[in-house]
Amino acid sequence: MFRFAARKTIVTGTKPSPNAVATLAESQSSTTGSSSSSSSTTNSRSVTSDSHRSGMGYGIVHQQRIPADESENLFRRVASPKTVSVIGAPMTYGQPFVGTDSGPSLLREQGLLQDLTTLGWRVEDIPDLDFSTICEQARSESLSSNLSHNNNPNAKHSLEVGAGTKVLAELVESKLKLGKFPLVLGGDHSIGIGSLAGILRAKPETGVIWVDAHADLNVPSVSNSGNMHGMPLGLMMKDLIPDRSVIPGLEWLEEGPTSPFLNPDSLVYVGLRDIDKAERHFIRQLGIKTFTMYDIDHLGIGNVMDLALEHLLQKNPDRPLHLSYDIDAVDPLYAPATGTAVRGGLTWREAHFVAEHVVRSGALASAEIVEVNATLADGQGASETVELGHQLVNALLGEAIL
Repeated sequence: MFRFAARKTIVTGTKPSPNAVATLAESQSSTTGSSSSSSSTTNSRSVTSDSHRSGMGYGIVHQQRIPADESENLFRRVASPKTVSVIGAPMTYGQPFVGTDSGPSLLREQGLLQDLTTLGWRVEDIPDLDFSTICEQARSESLSSNLSHNNNPNAKHSLEVGAGTKVLAELVESKLKLGKFPLVLGGDHSIGIGSLAGILRAKPETGVIWVDAHADLNVPSVSNSGNMHGMPLGLMMKDLIPDRSVIPGLEWLEEGPTSPFLNPDSLVYVGLRDIDKAERHFIRQLGIKTFTMYDIDHLGIGNVMDLALEHLLQKNPDRPLHLSYDIDAVDPLYAPATGTAVRGGLTWREAHFVAEHVVRSGALASAEIVEVNATLADGQGASETVELGHQLVNALLGEAIL
């Protein structure tokens, strides 16, 4: 099965205008009249017209929010009454494009919080973490301590990323210990450093499903770009970097009674298709269970997800799971507004199935969605990407077809 995606235009260097949300809403309202004949073709894997480069153009169609049957007890790792803690993590320092900081607000503006209540959740909406203030304070403290000269040039903005992810880690850890479901809205994928650290401190036995076009398994010594959104998993692997305190800003990872590290056997990749040379070596060296897009084409998404869950739950059926969802796992045909789009990704339905099937396991205890960047496509493509992110979050919190 061949996968093609349309070309897209990348626009960088400007933040969304104050009217960004209104623009997305206007774009959405102007396309809701798409015909049923158009929607019937949304599973097509190829497109040849340049006019489609900003998205499929099928519009946002109405969809009912129907929770799964409560008798199925799909969120067994969450205390009753089940509560989702929505945590906005508008991080931009892990990669070079502005705009990822608008992700949390755009997802909320789509009606996410109301949808979660409709799905049967008590919603604790935590205001977006103030990374601007947090990171500026970290820079000031570094300067006053004369530590700026130690900034690692191959871990760009490590002081800022470290300061922001430390706050996120503490918040995620506290919510898990209270029996709540942390739902983290990014932000770039460097927030995974904080999410994983908090999860592993609260529930060290957690298994992780990483849905992404990229492996994010770099460490500063091998990274081609130095961008920290490509390092969250590498920084959690003890065999790759046993002492994270050598990276300015990440000293906190080595503080406390236990340092959070992820066992390679507790990780499964889904959807990889753009892997750096060093990451390929690490995946083989560490024996990480990996399903690339080749495997999805060959086996089908159903078999892939069965095997992923079997790997994580066969030895310990009671372990909690965390799902980290990078929107660039989805083909840019459906999600063009992201910073590192790669052709040949998940289809619209495959993307939803991944979330739905993990929920069906009953083991999901936390989740995050990252790298939605509405500045990197025109109004139509931005609107479709934000709405897809919104729908994937709903699927992760138990929205069901039947």
